[in-house]
Amino acid sequence: MAFIRTQERTKERFSLLLLDLEEYYFEQHTAYHVTSDPKQRRTRGSLKVCSRSIIFDPEDLGEPILKIPLRDCQKIKFEETEKNPFIKPKPPVISVSCKQVIFIKESNIIAPYQNERGPKTLNFELESWSKTEDVVQTFLQLHRASCLEKLGDQTAMIAANLQSRLARTSFDKNCFQSVVEKPHMECSAEMVLPLVCNPGHVCVTDQSLYFQPLNGYPEHVIQIKLHRIRRIYKRRHGLKPLGLEVFCTENDFCSDIYLKFYLPTDRDDIYYYIASFLENHMTEHTAESYMLQWQRGHLSNYQYLLHLNNLADRSCNDLSQYPVFPWVVSDYTSSQLDLGNAATFRDLSKPVGALNKERLDGLLARYRGMPEPRFMYGSHYSSPGYILFYLVRVAPEHMLCLQNGRYDHADRMFNSIGDTWKNCLEGATDFKELIPEFYGNDSSFLENGMKLDLGKRQNGALVGDVLLPPWASDARDFLQKHKEALESRFVSEHLNEWIDLVFGFKQRGSEAVAAQNVFHPLTYEGGVDCDSIKDTDQRIAMLTQILEFGQTPKQLFTSPHPQRIIPRFQNNTRSSSISSPTSELAPGSLCEDSSFEDLTEESRKMAWANMESLERISSHKIHKESVTGIAATRDGASIFSTSQDSTLKMFSKELKEFQRSMSFSNMPLSSCLMLPEGKTAVCSSWDNNVYVLI
Repeated sequence: MAFIRTQERTKERFSLLLLDLEEYYFEQHTAYHVTSDPKQRRTRGSLKVCSRSIIFDPEDLGEPILKIPLRDCQKIKFEETEKNPFIKPKPPVISVSCKQVIFIKESNIIAPYQNERGPKTLNFELESWSKTEDVVQTFLQLHRASCLEKLGDQTAMIAANLQSRLARTSFDKNCFQSVVEKPHMECSAEMVLPLVCNPGHVCVTDQSLYFQPLNGYPEHVIQIKLHRIRRIYKRRHGLKPLGLEVFCTENDFCSDIYLKFYLPTDRDDIYYYIASFLENHMTEHTAESYMLQWQRGHLSNYQYLLHLNNLADRSCNDLSQYPVFPWVVSDYTSSQLDLGNAATFRDLSKPVGALNKERLDGLLARYRGMPEPRFMYGSHYSSPGYILFYLVRVAPEHMLCLQNGRYDHADRMFNSIGDTWKNCLEGATDFKELIPEFYGNDSSFLENGMKLDLGKRQNGALVGDVLLPPWASDARDFLQKHKEALESRFVSEHLNEWIDLVFGFKQRGSEAVAAQNVFHPLTYEGGVDCDSIKDTDQRIAMLTQILEFGQTPKQLFTSPHPQRIIPRFQNNTRSSSISSPTSELAPGSLCEDSSFEDLTEESRKMAWANMESLERISSHKIHKESVTGIAATRDGASIFSTSQDSTLKMFSKELKEFQRSMSFSNMPLSSCLMLPEGKTAVCSSWDNNVYVLI
């Protein structure tokens, strides 16, 4: 789960989630908060310089973190006592007079923020006295930016400050893990995490990809060895082609790092360098190649949907483009979940908003009377608010960050799966789909394991664990049965209809209108060109609205998606390997429709007399996926193999090692033949081509 991984990076109480949205954390200084009472109590901690606030994080976990919004500051000044040779010198003071102080995580408990309004003066002393005046000047500069009338001017001034800091620094090459590493390229970028971005420097060498945060948080440097990378995707971030996401696993939908560059050329240069380095280890699949694998049963429904989400720019690090999964079950009241009954399932040919005819009639009536550009649904099926609605029990700080330090009203929280489904059917503005966690192995998002105080409902009940349907004995049982429903025969036969709506030809245009699948135009890729909006405030407001409202996935298919090929004798449920977290993105183990006959008497006679005495001499795993064909030269010196990983590889029998790899198709290779002269190889592929290689 993305949020769990993010929290495991650091054990600090401070988090970037304590900042406002679109705010940066620049630097920190060891300091003392000195109270103004007669005792002048001194509390040691870290003073954080942020683009829109001053944050003091005490070392004593019983003390709350103090956050002072710069826009609420009335005066920030440097106070120094007069030098007197007969008196022990006192440290200079940073004096902050403000109208509001926000108290966070008192006693290290995650809870809604406490705002104290009214005139206050807070004094801080830096442990390094010599830096005090510089820090005050930085605060004054950022305070001026926060007090500018126009949001666009504020953003521009803060961006100028950030770029100046990045220009004055560079990647520390002492962080290289090897003295023989050769740097290829260095540039500035931001590490993207859910709701936050952290600026710093990227450096890629002949061995590793490095990111060094400008502020040293959460680590001084993050390293990813190039040979560990398994997947790499270009991403659209903030509607611009600036993102790059790197995965070191095949079995996880959470990446190892997501970077946002300031220039598309920087992003592309690093992408192509890494891709060329990995050309013998990594295959770039297309939506069509995954579709064929899914059709033939080599990918489960869960795996296929994850791959489509990845190709459509969905990322667990971007809550406005989080992976989207369908509701598949409609029965949350029965004591038993009957997967053999079609009535158990949701109609996958319709968007959530069209499942209730009475509600749909009202929406269509409004749509017909609406001026262009018209839309049927005023809210989206995936947005940051909906993601955190589901995940608040494991990501409470994200919810507090998104909602200005508050949880949602207790009765509007994710209290019951059945009630949530009912509201999606009947609510006037609720059309949300699900997220991958509902079909995963980690049930913690359904349980209040952190014992959070999420409020009290109108009936007096505290918000605790999510209420499960009667057919689930506990949260783990719910996930297991929900996974079985996703991999059931009914869903396998109809999943293509939902894909048409979300990723396919019914996503846009006249087909979307006919399918009652039209959302606000701002949610679609290319729906608005923010760079063409000259007024900076309007452009920022437009971008903020788009990101908070949610975005429709990139369209992957422009023609009807074919059905899955399902053998009549096969009950197409997810195999037992799906319950293992290490197999979620590995090829599915669903069987293809095939039959085998016993050997004939003639073939028995042709069998080797010493068949039973054969022993395995060696084995070599040189492909990432199933081997589909094998051929050898006449002298037996070289062995060629093809695989579903789309590569042709050559193995030396004499040297007993892999020697060469070629990739000439973006779909799996299905067979291999070596011609008698030993110089020509012939391969076939799922792309309907036969390749002759000399």
